[in-house]
Amino acid sequence: MVGVYVAVYSRRPGDHGRLPVCNLAAFCVLEPYRVHSFRLLRAIIGQRGYDFTDLSPSGNVVALNERLGFARLDGRTRLTLNLPAPGRRGIRVSDDPAVIERVLDGQDAVVYRDHRAGAARHLVVVGDDGEYSYLIVRKDRRKGIPVFATPIHVGGSRRLLRDAWPRVRSHLLLRHGAIATLAERRVLGFEPSLGVDVSAPRPRMFLSRGARTEAEVDYLYSELALVEW
Repeated sequence: MVGVYVAVYSRRPGDHGRLPVCNLAAFCVLEPYRVHSFRLLRAIIGQRGYDFTDLSPSGNVVALNERLGFARLDGRTRLTLNLPAPGRRGIRVSDDPAVIERVLDGQDAVVYRDHRAGAARHLVVVGDDGEYSYLIVRKDRRKGIPVFATPIHVGGSRRLLRDAWPRVRSHLLLRHGAIATLAERRVLGFEPSLGVDVSAPRPRMFLSRGARTEAEVDYLYSELALVEW
């Protein structure tokens, strides 16, 4: 074997029903054979009936994807410090699997069952009235230092997550050792305060055959949720 493209397949909900998606997770070709890389990529995106995501392209893969029709997702990202915060009455933040399983329902429960064995962290924000927000976060490295939290999915109430954000970032600091959060607006739905915009956020890309819009693209069932690096 001289080259491989690892992919994750799923069916994701959208305006036109559940659509098949192929997530391009890892691409590696030995140096003497890299002249054939384009052929390998064309073969995988030649699969009929699929939309494609590439959520962690690096190096010349970005330009290669663009030649094949991939578009960039809105990657606006804010770097914000995770600071300790006092508790707040009526709000609870938990990463206890028993609590998560008890709180989540519907599609959120399905997402949790499908991803709980992966590398990403899961937590819920629960209000006294039973309202909840479900957050999936990956632990990222920058310059080899694994102290950054990157939210990759929000379920339930985004309003509750925004209101409870000081408690959430405190939880990420004290429970998961993340001193800062790399917050993508398209994931959270809001921009945390006390942060700075990242000038060159990591690219996220997708290729749709026309049935799936950018707003419907998420980061589930991908290397971001399943693999740690």
